[in-house]
Amino acid sequence: MSSSRVNDRLGAVMETRDETEEERGEGSPRISACVVTFNEKEHIEECLKSLSWCDELIVVDSHSTDGTQEIARGLGARVIERDWPGFGPQKEIAVAEASHDWVLCLDADERVTPELESEIKALRAKGFSGAVGYRIPRMSHYLGRWIRHGTWYPSRQLRLYHRAHGSWGGHSPHEKVILDGLPANLKGDMLHYTYRSFIDHQNKIASYTTTMAEGLYARGKRATTLDLVTHPTWRFFNFYILRRGFLAGWQGLMLAYLTAHYSRMKYAKLLVLQRGHKLRDD
Repeated sequence: MSSSRVNDRLGAVMETRDETEEERGEGSPRISACVVTFNEKEHIEECLKSLSWCDELIVVDSHSTDGTQEIARGLGARVIERDWPGFGPQKEIAVAEASHDWVLCLDADERVTPELESEIKALRAKGFSGAVGYRIPRMSHYLGRWIRHGTWYPSRQLRLYHRAHGSWGGHSPHEKVILDGLPANLKGDMLHYTYRSFIDHQNKIASYTTTMAEGLYARGKRATTLDLVTHPTWRFFNFYILRRGFLAGWQGLMLAYLTAHYSRMKYAKLLVLQRGHKLRDD
């Protein structure tokens, strides 16, 4: 990346930061935006631009080789390079590195919309007096369509919180913020550019269901053959009928099927483990 382009990007970010200082007002909380990355060249620029109104940008990167770090620095982010310990622990590292107590955590393939930005700024001007954490509706883009129905929306994510009252926990690969109080709900959407392709989606299902099954087995959970039928059936019915996934066109049908498939494979792999067989090659 040329030095002139880096300077142009950084200048634009600093101009936005100056506007933020005026808009925030004296005494209002500052916000650190936290993002974890690994080879996110195609996403990181738009992600950080959507966060440029925050008071600090923190990127914890796991040794990217595609220029992710350079792009992030060019946009004014403080980049910290760390080995990959898992999603939750890496995000907790980013939060710990933040200079401010209020943190907004995004993945590189997510964006803050102008509506969400305005809503957060209004809450900040009031000192975030209503709650110690906020859940954000996430709208995902899948195979050329924004998904506004099914269990994929609003898919509220707790991403804005005071770090003294929350931390990343839960079970891999679906870690989440555990809050010590009740969160409030925001209205503005966070955009999510999900899978790079249909095959990428299938590969993630294969990987995540293996991790989920191994975690369930380690925690003493067990499956029955009936689970392979009842859970996927319910998942499909809930997504496609109860949550009106059919309004999302053919993409909604695909997602309902794959949601059921995810459940089926999770319990199938758990059943394999409890029968004494391996899921992975040595």
